[in-house]
Formats: sequence, C-alpha cells, structure tokens
Amino acid sequence: MRDPLALLEAAGTAAITAAFGRPFDPVVRRSQREQFGDFQINGAMAIAKEVGRPPREVAQTIVDHLSLGDAVEKVEVAGPGFVNVTLRPSWLGAAVEAAASDARLGVAVVGAPETVVVDYSSPNVAKEMHVGHLRSTVIGDALVRVLGYLGHQVVRQNHLGDWGTQFGMLIEHLVDQGLDGGGIADLNALYQEASQRFKDDESFAERARKRVVALQGGDPSTLARWDALVAESQRHFEMGYARLGVTLEPGDVRGESFYNSLLDETVAELESLGLLRMDEGALCAFPPGFTGRDGTPLPLIVRKSDGGYGYAATDLAAIRYRVRELRATRIAYVVDARQGHHFAMLFAVAQQAGWLEGVRAEHVAFGTILGPDGRPFRTREGDTVKLADLLSEAVERAAAVVADKSPELSDAEQAAVARAVGIGGVKYFDLFNDRVKDYVFDWDRMLAKEGNTAPYLQYAHARIRSMLRRAEAEGCVPAGPVVVEHPAERALVLALLGFNDAVHTTAQHLEPHRLCTYVFEVASEFTAFYESCPVLRAESDALRSSRLLVAALTARVLATGLDLLGIETPERM
Repeated sequence: MRDPLALLEAAGTAAITAAFGRPFDPVVRRSQREQFGDFQINGAMAIAKEVGRPPREVAQTIVDHLSLGDAVEKVEVAGPGFVNVTLRPSWLGAAVEAAASDARLGVAVVGAPETVVVDYSSPNVAKEMHVGHLRSTVIGDALVRVLGYLGHQVVRQNHLGDWGTQFGMLIEHLVDQGLDGGGIADLNALYQEASQRFKDDESFAERARKRVVALQGGDPSTLARWDALVAESQRHFEMGYARLGVTLEPGDVRGESFYNSLLDETVAELESLGLLRMDEGALCAFPPGFTGRDGTPLPLIVRKSDGGYGYAATDLAAIRYRVRELRATRIAYVVDARQGHHFAMLFAVAQQAGWLEGVRAEHVAFGTILGPDGRPFRTREGDTVKLADLLSEAVERAAAVVADKSPELSDAEQAAVARAVGIGGVKYFDLFNDRVKDYVFDWDRMLAKEGNTAPYLQYAHARIRSMLRRAEAEGCVPAGPVVVEHPAERALVLALLGFNDAVHTTAQHLEPHRLCTYVFEVASEFTAFYESCPVLRAESDALRSSRLLVAALTARVLATGLDLLGIETPERM
C-alpha cells in the first residue's frame, strides 16, 4: 500500500483493535509542523475516555502494537497523547516511483462500485441559461467525473423544466402571435410577454389553461409546438455545455415531461401504502417530523385540489424510477440550498414508501453567487446575467492577460489558452469555495495568476511541462531511484502521495472544494520545491533524474486533478 494516509489508518486501526479488543478511529492527520513528524495518530485521547486509562499510556500501547514494516523511520509519543510518525525516505521514494509508473497515479478503484444517479444542471425550456445554472452544472460535472474515475457506474440526469402551466401559457401566446417558435433569445422575450399576459388578461389565462389540458392530452398541433420549443432549448443548452466543457449529452436529458406517464401509478402506490390523505381538497403526504410553527403537520402536496400534479409528484416519480429502473444505490441532487426543506420531505416520503431501502439519497446543496453588494449577482441594469455573456466576458478578459504575458504564442495558441484560462477561472472559482456557502463573484480574483485560482494552477502545470521539454532537449530523462532529502522535496512528495485520499474523500462527501484544496497544495509545494531544489542544474545526474521524475509526477497529478474538476491544462502558457 503506497498511500501513506491509508497505510497508517489501516495499521492504526489494527493496532487499536489488537490492544483494546475493539476498533476505534485512529484519527490520522498530516502533521502541520516538521518537528511533529509526517503524520500524527491522534485517537488516543478519545480512546482513553472509553477505556479509563491515561492518554499517554493509551498512545504508548498503540505504538507497541503498531506494525508498519519498512515504511517508518521513527514513531514516538508526544504531548498529552499524540503519536508522531516519520516515514522512511527510501519508502517515500519507492512510493513516488510506484505512483509515477501507475496510469492511475496511485488512485485506487473502489472495491464495491455503486450505481450513482447524479441530477444536475436542470435548466428550463424556453429560457436562456443564466448565472444561476452555473453552480449546479459545474459542481455536478466535477462530481460525475470523480465518481466515474473511481469506478462507480454514473448515470447523469438532466431534469429539464419542460412541462406544466407555463408551456400552455407560452404556446397560446405563440398561437396568438402567429409564430411557430424562434431562437432562444426570442423565446425568452416571448415567455416574459406571455407571463405578463397571464397575470393581466383573465381571458388569455383561461385559454392558456385549456392549452395545458390539450398538451397533457396529446393534441398533435400543441405537441408539435412544444417539441419545437424543447428542440430549440436543447440546442441552446448543448452549446452552453460545450463552452463550459461539461459532460452532459442529449441522452442524459430526463425532463419533467418524461415522468408524466408515471404520475398516476406513483400516486396510486403511495395511496395503497396509506401515505396520502386529503387536506383542503388536495392529496398530501405528511411525513413525520415536519411541522409548522404552530406544531401542526406540514403537507407535501402530491396532487392539487384541481386534480393536477405538482413538482412533488414528479420528484417522487423520479426517485421511484431511478431506484427501480436505473438501479441506483446512491442518488445525488445538485440543487440550490434553498430547496433543502423540499428534498428533506421528499426523501422522508420515499423512505416511508420503501423506495430508498439500501439507497442513499442526498441533497448536494449549494449557496448563491453574489454581486459586490452582497445580493444575488446581476447586471448593472439589474437583469439576470446570461451564462453565455458571462463566459464570453471571461474569455475576453483572459485573452487580454494571455496576449500580454505570452506574446510568443501564435494567435491560435493564444485563443486556446484564453479559452482554457477564462472558462477554467470561472469554474474553479465556483468549485474551490465550500459549495454550501454563498460567494461573491470577482473577476480580478478568479483570473489572478497568484493564489488559489485556476490560472495559478494552469501556469504551474505549464511551467513544469516547459521544464520537462528543456530536459528532454538536453537528453535528461525522469528516472528513479527517487531521492527524498531536502525538506521541500519531502513536503512535495507527501503531497503527491495524498492524491488517492483527496479523490476518495471528494467522492465520499460530494464536495469538489476538497480536491481543489489538494491540487492547490500540490502546486504550492512544487513552487517551494522548485525554488529550493535545483532540478536541471542538480548536483548530480542521479539527483537530476530523481527530481525530474518528481516534477513529471507533479504535472500529471495537477493535470489529472484539474481534469476531474473539468478544467483544461494547456501545455504552453
């Protein structure tokens, strides 16, 4: 086992079980200071409370039972009960060589793959994608990449808003205007007009409701217009996904309309289980634990008083379909945090129905993108920021920087780098933030070449690739044995050997910022290594080859880590 953290966790758990007769969490952490070794096993104090013995005595007992073979140079008890572990340089060097020779860079495939359904992006038909769709799309895409890399069977689901009253309203407005449809910008404007008419004109509103009935009843002319709306919208969405570099495809679309034929049977099953009852004319579920301020049970409205189905019915049908037809063992909904209560009630009802037995359903919540004023991000005129406009501005801003910093590149190369830097900067700035938190959109910070940004990481990768090309031109090749002597060298090696843990932890918690934190650590440690340890001008040929191998592994880890986040790494910048 060449992942030192995994090695120590396994050895620590085995030692604790042997010493105390039952397993406890060894609580293994990377040491923050060199004098505390490479890692610390910090579980002794918690164990001491359980077994009624002094923490240092417990720590020493763990050390006495610890078996780490040739991996360890020194193990000692420190402070109130910490176990400091220093790894042998030769073991670290061999671990780096093993990672460098591995196509997966030491990242293990999961032993028990799951079928994971990830619901993300979910724009609305007949509306342009805007900044509000950015987070769901890039977070979801990063997660499906990471889960797939670990060997899970990932099923992408793009739950389009393509059904309901708004389409009767829009289609009726198109009929009145003598229009068959239009481009997405036209549809956006027509939708706003139709919405205003629906509010102001009761006669139009009544005709719109009848149009909904015609749509749901399969009226050919109404369906034809609806099909045209969906087709134009999907064309727009696919263009946006291509610019963002996300992996969603037309075959991943499962709009609300897909579940229309499943609603009756879904509701009938819930009724047969006794989970629904009438409340003020509506058919509702009342999952336990959800009450209003006055203590009365809160309803989840499954069928409205007018006989129509709402979002809850569609979402329940989707869960049922994903478990029974897609065979999901884990379902992740990458949706705005403000929908947390809805999903909590939804999961509770699905659990009562027995649909989630042996299945994890998780709301992958995210916060809001804010403007400098601390309010939801909008244009200066107060309009919603269109995603296409935002991405265009990102590339334009990046192009100015690339032209200034890399004039030696051809025009085509500059354009490609500007696209990678601009789009990557926007995506990474979203991903490196803890997803549950709001963040302030800031062009200067997201496109900065210093700090925890995509450009900094992309430039670090490009610099290493440039160095490796120079080495090749001079006849130097990366090769072992890897020598780990200098503290900066050791810090970089330890960071590189943490890739396995970073990817698995990201997948476990569905939190891309963990992988962002990791790749930034690798890039930072490489910068310190590069400044302290000569590579091409190392003291000997053997040391030069060793450091070139470490540098080459660093470039591969950065490129792979950023690719898992959906971010390009240009070879030249």
